[in-house]
Amino acid sequence: MLWITSLSSGVNKKIFLGDLELRMISAEEAWNECLDIIKDNISYQKFKSWFEPIKPISLADNTLTIQVPSQFWYEWLEEHYYSMLRSTLAKVLGPEGKLEYSIVMEKSEHFEHNRSIRLPQRPMGPVEPQEMNGGYKDYYPERIENPFVIPGIKKTKVDSNLNSSYVFDRFIEGDCNRLARSAAMAIADNPGSNSFNPLFIYGPTGLGKTHLAQSIGNKIKQKFGDEKSVLYISSESFTNEFVHAIRNNRASEFSMFYRNIDVLIVDDIQFFSGKEKTQEEFFHIFNALHQDGKQIILSSDRAPKDVPDIEERLISRFGWGLSADLQMPEYETRYAILERKAQDNGIEIDSEIIEFIAHNFKSNVRDLEGAIIKLLAHASLQNIDDIDLAMAKRVLKDMVKESNTQISIESIQNYVCDYFGIDTNKVREKTRKQEIVEARQIAMYFSKKYTKSSLKTIGLHFGGRDHSTVIHAISTVEERVTTSHKHKKMLDELQQRIEVASL
Repeated sequence: MLWITSLSSGVNKKIFLGDLELRMISAEEAWNECLDIIKDNISYQKFKSWFEPIKPISLADNTLTIQVPSQFWYEWLEEHYYSMLRSTLAKVLGPEGKLEYSIVMEKSEHFEHNRSIRLPQRPMGPVEPQEMNGGYKDYYPERIENPFVIPGIKKTKVDSNLNSSYVFDRFIEGDCNRLARSAAMAIADNPGSNSFNPLFIYGPTGLGKTHLAQSIGNKIKQKFGDEKSVLYISSESFTNEFVHAIRNNRASEFSMFYRNIDVLIVDDIQFFSGKEKTQEEFFHIFNALHQDGKQIILSSDRAPKDVPDIEERLISRFGWGLSADLQMPEYETRYAILERKAQDNGIEIDSEIIEFIAHNFKSNVRDLEGAIIKLLAHASLQNIDDIDLAMAKRVLKDMVKESNTQISIESIQNYVCDYFGIDTNKVREKTRKQEIVEARQIAMYFSKKYTKSSLKTIGLHFGGRDHSTVIHAISTVEERVTTSHKHKKMLDELQQRIEVASL
């Protein structure tokens, strides 16, 4: 076959005199033809990683210019895929076909506006077109390259950074976390191939977000072994690594490393706030992982839409999967957590002591565990075999005071809602459900009794209700107490809880 080429407006005219076929081909068409050949001769993962991100720029004087993301990318292609690219180009553009690289030095929102430099493919004599149905022997297509064995990265195996003590068996399930735990277990059984991708776990500090997220990773490692790479990292460490990579001109290596993780767990995502470059990099990594069916697990101290200074495009992607919140543990869950903690330490604690701690430490799981640890430490140092309630109250007195420095409207809302087994936010909403109305009225009653807040202030804490609503609530509760033994008993129990907490 005879090849004749000419230049016209940046487009090569290729004339096949052998069959008299005449056609015009653009840079994009030429590169797509190259890709069709390349994808048949290398693994799918290699193709996705190294060739899909490449953009065709121009075709002139029989030279195809392609844009690659970095200097590292250019060097990698030249080192590992040189012969394949030369032969492919010869097949598409003819024996005199040449390749030129446009290397991105500074990214823009649109790739055509990227600041770049141009480097040619290293010189070599004319290459005849080859039939390449057998692949390239010098590239060992049968060998799967370890994605982590790339220049500048010595590790051949990913360190997952997981804490082996964070497992599902040690995570106590309750109404406060049931949805999140169920989703987490489903992900662990089938990572990446489920509707919970990403899984976004959120809630205040100390409720078990890290424990639950790492439980997923540990279960996947147990089930799949080295088949799936799992990485747990805090957002702060991710940011620091990214800054270090930029400083050392290894941003491409950083990106490729994370794009090849099968299960990525990023903790405390809210610390990405205001870090624009980090967010941009994570956005691209997120897209690459999600597109390849990799599992993403994120945690934050607040819901996705409430995380400040995060790009909208990231917030949008956080919502692609499932957002599950962890709430303050209810009394029964707190009790179960304390029992498990005592069991893990090989001791028995009287139920009345566990009950005392469960009633007085409500904010988070860490405080509960801290109370048990302090009690055990004191008993060990004093050589005390039997821990009684009096000792527990004495030892934990300071912690109880710190946990309940004063009775506030918020704490009363928590006590009452905990008693009724409803979400605290419900008493602030405009709902007329009988159970919620009753809880709201009782909380208003105790707020007036135990705080110095005005009726107006109390009303504001309950969804902006006016003082007349507060007065009505107090009157209703007082009337029920005098006419109903059931309500009097309920109020006495709640009052005891509040007063115990204020000791």
